[in-house]
Amino acid sequence: MGHVSTTSTTPSLPVPTHAVRLREALLAADFTADGLLDLLGAQAYAALARSETVPALRATRGDSPLETLVRLFLLQRSVAHERAAAALPLAEALADGWVVREDDTVLATVDVRPYGGPDGEDWFIVSDLGCAVGGAGGIGKKDEGVVLGVGGASTTLAGITVRTPVATALDLGTGSGIQALHAAQHATLVTATDLNPRALDFTRLTLALSGARGAELLTGSLFEPVDGDTYDLIVSNPPFVISPGAGLTYRDGGMGGDDLCRTLVQEAGERLNDGGYAQFLANWQHVEGEEWQDRLRSWVPRGCDAWIVQREVQDVTQYTELWLRDSGDHRGDPDAYREAYGRWLDEFEARKTKGIGFGWITLRKSAAVAAGQAEPSIVLEEWPHPVEQPLGDTVRAHFERQDYLRGRDDAALLADRFALAPEVVQEQVGLPGAEDPEHVLLRQNRGMRRATRVDHVAAGFAGVCDGTLSAGRILDAIGQLTGEDPVLLRDRTPQAIRLLVEEGFLLPVTDDAG
Repeated sequence: MGHVSTTSTTPSLPVPTHAVRLREALLAADFTADGLLDLLGAQAYAALARSETVPALRATRGDSPLETLVRLFLLQRSVAHERAAAALPLAEALADGWVVREDDTVLATVDVRPYGGPDGEDWFIVSDLGCAVGGAGGIGKKDEGVVLGVGGASTTLAGITVRTPVATALDLGTGSGIQALHAAQHATLVTATDLNPRALDFTRLTLALSGARGAELLTGSLFEPVDGDTYDLIVSNPPFVISPGAGLTYRDGGMGGDDLCRTLVQEAGERLNDGGYAQFLANWQHVEGEEWQDRLRSWVPRGCDAWIVQREVQDVTQYTELWLRDSGDHRGDPDAYREAYGRWLDEFEARKTKGIGFGWITLRKSAAVAAGQAEPSIVLEEWPHPVEQPLGDTVRAHFERQDYLRGRDDAALLADRFALAPEVVQEQVGLPGAEDPEHVLLRQNRGMRRATRVDHVAAGFAGVCDGTLSAGRILDAIGQLTGEDPVLLRDRTPQAIRLLVEEGFLLPVTDDAG
């Protein structure tokens, strides 16, 4: 998550003067995501991702450079000077401040976590000690300016981001720099902002140690540092937690309720170039007497299409407990914990909040929509089911299908050809032994992994779509086979075709592709 304020008095951070040498040493020792899995085994590796260190400690009792680096940078254990010297360019690491020496041992000053890029790149995410990942017990820290490493939210946002080559990308609230690192692979110029200067220092370290191009690093809140600039891609994992106070910089946005997320979304429209995407993770309030869809629809800025997916809803007690555990309040004084819990509930009661939604918001700037030549496509849906990451191509295809559909009336739709999307299967649902199924399901085994109920005509239509015949000719053939009036079929089926196209079961086939 990004940041909005900081008064941290933590020690100075390393500098990346000899980052190339350090990176070479880490790679030579196989201090990579694959190397960790091979060394630790699946169970200890998974436990480490939950911030449970005992299995990893037991698996790193040898003297190899890789075991030394795991104990040093991931487990924050002191290692003997001679072991550190065998694994690192120690003089340079000491000079740059990655490690410090205490008597005959060496200690890390930052977390360095191997991270596998989407195309097999060996990257490293640098964060505050103990903050490489968040475990089930939360980060457990109350330092206001703490900078986190890789977590579930970070990887979710990275996975849903559209990865087409662009000229400019903005990572707003960069934290340890994971989104900037991804963007640097397909954007000519990356700008990363954060109100916490320490976060920008961590981003610089992450980029340098990962062998990536540097980014433009700017200090400030929300869009203030880039006033007037526009981008082809904006990504943000903001401090979206809805809390009674802005106590923890990495998660609390400093605005009431869900105002920070609303402001971020509303202001993003004028920061996007035509065709550009803005993609956020967000929390939003479920308010008594108001549909969450209406609340989120009001956030969408003028001139933008939007796809908003609600992945989870928690009631106010679950939400309160989650974030009190995150900050370690549950391990402190019981009376103080109860008082804090009460403050959260008081805040929700005052705002008439009955639950909190979490999900993804994607905007796409459209010149046609901005000019009033097309109605905006605003799709809001609840989808708590498993999906297959990465989803960047799925997100891009969603908006391309919206463009296609709003440019076709029913007659044009019936004149077009379609192909069944890859890995779509048909399921027949009914009682065992029944002569006919109660209904037919089409199910995707990729992307959003949707399932949709269809009638026999739509199922038969989808089954023969291979891009060779127009939709109208297929319906005529179905009418001949079933004895149904082809005129009536042509009249009632386009709605079903539109749904199958919108949800990605059917793909339009263009002349140059057909």
